Amino acid sequence: MTVVVFSPIAALLATSLVAAALLAFVRDYRWSARLNILASAIVLGFAVQLFQSRPPANAYLLADDLNVVFIVLNAFVGLTTSIFSASYIGHELETGRLTPGYLRFYHMMFQLMMFGMDLALTANNIGLMWVAIELATLSTVVMVGIYRTHEALEAAWKYFILGSVGIALALFGTILVYLAAVSAIGEGMGAMAWTNLLRHAASLDPSLLNIAFVFLLLGYGTKVGLAPMHAWLPDAHAEGPTPVSAVLSGLLLNVALYALLRFKMIVAASPGTISVGPLMITLGLGSLIFAAFMLYRRRDIKRLFAYSSIEHMGIIVFAFGIGGPFGNFAGLLQMTMHSLTKSAIFFSVGHIAQVKGTQKIADIRGLTSSHPLLGWTLVAGVIAIAGVPPFGVFMSEFLVLSSAFARAPALATLAAFGLLVALGALLLRLSSVAFGEPAGPKTPVRASYVPIFAHLGLVLVGGLYMPSAMVAWFQNVADLLK
Repeated sequence: MTVVVFSPIAALLATSLVAAALLAFVRDYRWSARLNILASAIVLGFAVQLFQSRPPANAYLLADDLNVVFIVLNAFVGLTTSIFSASYIGHELETGRLTPGYLRFYHMMFQLMMFGMDLALTANNIGLMWVAIELATLSTVVMVGIYRTHEALEAAWKYFILGSVGIALALFGTILVYLAAVSAIGEGMGAMAWTNLLRHAASLDPSLLNIAFVFLLLGYGTKVGLAPMHAWLPDAHAEGPTPVSAVLSGLLLNVALYALLRFKMIVAASPGTISVGPLMITLGLGSLIFAAFMLYRRRDIKRLFAYSSIEHMGIIVFAFGIGGPFGNFAGLLQMTMHSLTKSAIFFSVGHIAQVKGTQKIADIRGLTSSHPLLGWTLVAGVIAIAGVPPFGVFMSEFLVLSSAFARAPALATLAAFGLLVALGALLLRLSSVAFGEPAGPKTPVRASYVPIFAHLGLVLVGGLYMPSAMVAWFQNVADLLK
């Protein structure tokens, strides 16, 4: 008699896939939005179960301390984005920017994108993970171009081309890792499983691993949005629907980062390989400083926060490049706080662009007077993402700099300089957008404030108090990353 064991991993993947199939046939927008929210809530429920119950790893799927952090964060932001999306996309339907047919397609792609990201996070196979990230990328490409304007199609095409180059480099790196594993593990699926690769890391060919990681860093670094492979990201944020911007900054960049961290663990466990820390530090620090200066030149509010995402991914990669238990802990906390904060900012910005009828910073003024709730939530979000206390980003950036000063004071000084430059740019833009005499049209909109308050509330709590269980969890994951 065969006993069927319930698996939360299989359940959450099946939920997104089934929801995507159903949403392709739901014509009524209200029902499709509700189904989208319901599916996202069920996925979050299954993700939370992974804290207590994890199925044993097999050749294809895996749940461990590292990916559970990403899975739960992915599911939570997916749920809040689906709630925000219901009101945001509803307004786009009423104003005629989107048609009911496109909306049906949009909700289907949203769940397919969530499926792709969750599959990448849970895959115990380096080839399957690559396919899943490509699926998530192609889904977001379609969503970026959903407005069908010249600018939106150009942004989607640029995203597709640059993303394809990046994923091709990552594929070559993945093949090299497999070739390095064949001599130690043997041919077949076993040589592509994370668990086997990590267990036999000491026996893998170090020269092949060195070359592989360079390609993987460039390939998945393109998906992370690291400079100079970042060119797709500002356009995708500016021209696509704002819920896509929230998911791109809050989730998809993290999924590509997760892939890099998995490979970093294998390289670090193999004697004779190069130290990958300096490579990550160089790309991370370069992205941080480059994006910090580019913030001063932005004229579009969504492009502004797109460059802020590049800056923060640079901080995170820099932290993991510094490494050690302290640096890895700081990187994990920074990743979590950035995902929650940046998605909250895009929630606010999406409704602001709707009520003002524009994304141009020069045409958005006096928000705290004309739309107090939207204005002050944007103020709180910008203050948080700029690293001002008492929000959690301040705590994570403080830990990043503290870890860097302990190991490389000169690099820490450069990182601190980049953070101060970014702080000045964000506060400069905030002063003109939030305060002063109101400008621009005042279009009524039914804003969804629950996701904004939920995210900012968690970021505030993260800056004031971190539960001991969460600290212990992050410390354990930091130790795994070495």
